[in-house]
Amino acid sequence: MKDFSPELADHLAGPITTLCACWKITRGDGAALGFTDHDREIAFGGLAYRPQDGLSATGAVANAGMEVGGLEVAGALTSERLAEADLAAGLYDNARVEMWLVNWESPQERHLMRIAEIGEVKREGEAFTAELRSLSHRLDQPQGRLFSHLCDADLGDARCGVAVAGMTRAANVTATDGASFVETDGLADPAGTFSRGLLTFTSGDNAGRKMEVTRHALAEAGTGRARLSLWQAMEKDIAVGDAFTVAPGCDKRFATCQGTFGNAANFRGFPHMPGNDFAWATAFGGGGTSGGGTAPNA
Repeated sequence: MKDFSPELADHLAGPITTLCACWKITRGDGAALGFTDHDREIAFGGLAYRPQDGLSATGAVANAGMEVGGLEVAGALTSERLAEADLAAGLYDNARVEMWLVNWESPQERHLMRIAEIGEVKREGEAFTAELRSLSHRLDQPQGRLFSHLCDADLGDARCGVAVAGMTRAANVTATDGASFVETDGLADPAGTFSRGLLTFTSGDNAGRKMEVTRHALAEAGTGRARLSLWQAMEKDIAVGDAFTVAPGCDKRFATCQGTFGNAANFRGFPHMPGNDFAWATAFGGGGTSGGGTAPNA
């Protein structure tokens, strides 16, 4: 049961109410945006909640126990505060959302109804729908480390220790389809070096944006031109002449860590972990049996 302030409780108990919903969205870059379904701007807590960008919400779902509840909000990408490029760049991924019940005649009479985080976002034309997940969804996320043959560190992070900066290359686009791959004559590294790496545009419409590289290959044998295929198409058009940097990738295998990066001492996997063949092996070697009888000389 909600514990409303006495003033808001008295208002709710009255014959006529002047209520609206307000949403405060705090993005990953720290920017805070306010929205309301009222027809006038409302201000409280140092933030203006504007109606012209209006969001609409479905009914909230609350589940018993620790099951994840939530709702959806829908809106249009027609405001300078709700830009499609920001949505595509991931600025709203896991953004914190506060949902307030407010007396629009006296905004000091308000109550924080729930806190959620933005989950899946769907876009269709100029409209979008965002899933709001209750904070209990974090309990579904893996915690701690996994017992695996593969390394669970990211190349170049504090646990890995490889100096990626010294292996990062700068180049310019010499050919592209405008979205999903770039070709360049500025990479002399062997094919595959930058597979699973990170490409960052430093000029052009995508300046500052990053994308993972799925495959680093030769564009055409004998030309020396490299092709970098991107994990997802870029939001803005890629143009010939755009500058970028690209860092190498790692397939997380012990052989790569040891042979390519000389970093076996910092490998964060378990390369000698017994496999299924060991787990299902019989207790006797050579001429031993596994028929359920007693061991020889038992």
